[in-house]
Amino acid sequence: MHTYSIAARAATASRLPNPQQLVPELAEVGAALFKATGNGSVPRGTISLVQLRVGQIVGSTYLTVLHSGNLRTAGESEERIAAVATWTDAPHFSEAERAALALAESVVQPSPHGERVSDELYAGAAQHYDDRALATLAMAIGQVNFFVALAAVGKPIPGRPPAEQWTPLQG
Repeated sequence: MHTYSIAARAATASRLPNPQQLVPELAEVGAALFKATGNGSVPRGTISLVQLRVGQIVGSTYLTVLHSGNLRTAGESEERIAAVATWTDAPHFSEAERAALALAESVVQPSPHGERVSDELYAGAAQHYDDRALATLAMAIGQVNFFVALAAVGKPIPGRPPAEQWTPLQG
């Protein structure tokens, strides 16, 4: 198959059929993760900002488009959505949001200096979030990371409705 043919197919179809059809238990796992991260201890907007940043860091167009869309649907400004990629020097985020974004980055990116979440970073996040909220943030980072593998392997189509993101299951 020519490279052009592979690229053209990639633009119109995922590599895998819908994982929920292949592994029906995935729906329960996804729903449980969404419920756990939506427990109210961290604003849903902060969760979405964190998940957008993780999608950007891992280089997933699908996850970046998905979480940007979630933020738009929730009424987030285009300015703040665009600024997530450069949050460290953008004036658009609260100190609590900055702490959550720093925590996400530290978990997802390897550290050349030892542990990923230093005591100093943890203490900074703990100034804004109690233990339940910190555990929820950890789960929110894990939630998006759970789907990173499916996005990387299956390559769903970014920006399409859920029913159209995956190649139909061949019977």
